[in-house]
Amino acid sequence: MKIQRVSSKWAKTKAILQNRSLSVYIPDTRKYDLNTLQEMLMLYDMVYIKPDRGTYGSGVMRVEQRTVTLHPTEHQDHLEEQEPKANETKIMYILRYKKSALAFSSPEELDKALIKVIQNRPYLIQKGIDLLKHKERPFDLRVLVQKNLEGSWETTGMLSRVAAPHKIITNYHSGGSILAVRAVLEGHMNAYEAASTMYELKTLGIVMARQLERVYPRIKEIGLDVAIDSEHDLWVLEINTLPSIVVFKLFPDKSIYRKIHRYAASYGRVKRTPPTVSSRRKRFSSSG
Repeated sequence: MKIQRVSSKWAKTKAILQNRSLSVYIPDTRKYDLNTLQEMLMLYDMVYIKPDRGTYGSGVMRVEQRTVTLHPTEHQDHLEEQEPKANETKIMYILRYKKSALAFSSPEELDKALIKVIQNRPYLIQKGIDLLKHKERPFDLRVLVQKNLEGSWETTGMLSRVAAPHKIITNYHSGGSILAVRAVLEGHMNAYEAASTMYELKTLGIVMARQLERVYPRIKEIGLDVAIDSEHDLWVLEINTLPSIVVFKLFPDKSIYRKIHRYAASYGRVKRTPPTVSSRRKRFSSSG
């Protein structure tokens, strides 16, 4: 039976939101249009705008809302007496895309710039989460959950993705760094808190997979992209039904990747690793 893939981020979000206990982990996420942009910018200081379908963080944009102070002009009209105007404030909207940043004075102006990138494709707008940082660079976490050999869901791998300098996304394919989860948590939590967070991540992955399976019964694996905010709350930014497993090869403990590969082979994601030449020779020689 073919493995089921769900490419629409919106479809996966709706499936998870059916479970009230899991909905608290999902940042406010809506379909993009100008009215929604205006409403979300009234609610949040930062939002992300991302394609409904896409991988490796391609097409993801960030908007930050800032209040700037406008100072009165130094040169006053000497022909009439008037008191200097007080400092005025104005809201500006900073659009960050790839490595560029542009400023706009209204949501309408911002929308015109966004439409040039969106080009009639379905996009989502999501409440921005202020990520914890590792060495001044934001990071999020990837939690890999797979069907094991008994057909049950199991969290088989976790890693952290640290954004490349000046990038708004953490993706490894966009220059991000891969580190162990404990390595990034230890700068923000004590050992007990870090262990509790890692346990919550493992459990959350399994529960999310079970909920998604209720709607899409032929899925065999998921990858959760999880943010941690300054209060140490967990937020599931995205769920991938075709998660990368190759990155787990980077860790010194090769048993993690061997298990991931073994499970993936059992449900047809990858081919089983063929015997090496040396093992074949040993087998033939022993059979005498």
